[in-house]
Amino acid sequence: MERVAFLVEKTGERIPCLLNPSSVIVRRQAGVRVRNSTSGPLVGAALKDDPVLYTGGGMTEILLDLLFDVTLAGSNVAAEDVRDLTRPLSELAEGSLGDDGNPQVPLVRFVWGKAWNVLGVVTAVAERLEYFTAAGAPQRSWLRMRFLRSVDSARSGLVRQEETLLPQVATELNVPPDRLRFHQLLGTGEADTSNGGGTGNERLDEIAASRYGNPGWWRLIAAFNHIDNPWKLDAGKLLAIPPLSRAGTTS
Repeated sequence: MERVAFLVEKTGERIPCLLNPSSVIVRRQAGVRVRNSTSGPLVGAALKDDPVLYTGGGMTEILLDLLFDVTLAGSNVAAEDVRDLTRPLSELAEGSLGDDGNPQVPLVRFVWGKAWNVLGVVTAVAERLEYFTAAGAPQRSWLRMRFLRSVDSARSGLVRQEETLLPQVATELNVPPDRLRFHQLLGTGEADTSNGGGTGNERLDEIAASRYGNPGWWRLIAAFNHIDNPWKLDAGKLLAIPPLSRAGTTS
């Protein structure tokens, strides 16, 4: 009867659904943010819309409405409480410790026939229970799941580049690998002196503001990446973003 299943990537566990989803909503949000300067958001009386900056990535969210009923005619499911079927799905939204000791939610693959094969994480579950027995056991569940798409096994070149550079850069700069982050420069790479220097789309002070909450820390990023001229940055360059603990050892 069921053709939908969730496959846990780490363990290979297969969690089936009793019925096909009654509805699916796919919501896409682009990776953009309002562009800021060192003094705050860029505004102007002549602007009809706030200037935005494309940061890459974004978010794809899938909303699934799933129905479970243990009283269906012809079903081979032997359960008196419908929560016995839905509990494994609800637990996908609960965190656990990974192999590295950091908290995480399990990566899950949503599979539905040949049309759907999506890797992601379950970020929220809401369940409405109906038709209770005399003992209080619910027999029907309307379960709404929020599923957030994650990076698939065929990951982007940037992720692979980070994994290649991480051990080398961490050793060179004497920084624990788990404290090091990367940022890929956007823009044309052409100098734009009209707004204080930097590339046409992105500057070190903007990166420092988004990473540290303080645009003044741009010098830390520049020194960390051996940038002599912060007003001339190459688009696509991968910058290492140091932890603030390095501020005292970086001139």
